[in-house]
Amino acid sequence: MVKRFIHLSLARQRLIRLLQNTNFGKIESLAFEGGEPVLEKSVRRQREVKFGSENGSRAEDCLADFELKQQVLELFDFFDEKRDGVIELLEVRNGLPFRMVIVECACC
Repeated sequence: MVKRFIHLSLARQRLIRLLQNTNFGKIESLAFEGGEPVLEKSVRRQREVKFGSENGSRAEDCLADFELKQQVLELFDFFDEKRDGVIELLEVRNGLPFRMVIVECACC
């Protein structure tokens, strides 16, 4: 398993940068195909802004390489296992995936 940012695909690097830039908030309608996130115009981001607080990107946003956190590894494990799908809602806290809402067929 890839555990460093620099070794990720461009699509996964872009998703991590989106998470870091969001810092606190939600990403909606995040599709993934062949285990890779698809960032396109249908993806919506809600960013939380807290008055009297720091509201910018994470410090890691400017680093060329860093070790991936466990939450990111778990999200990528989910992509690899399911291969294709849509995450209806991905909650972001401290620039990391916190929880997700997915829709699954009840008959399976």
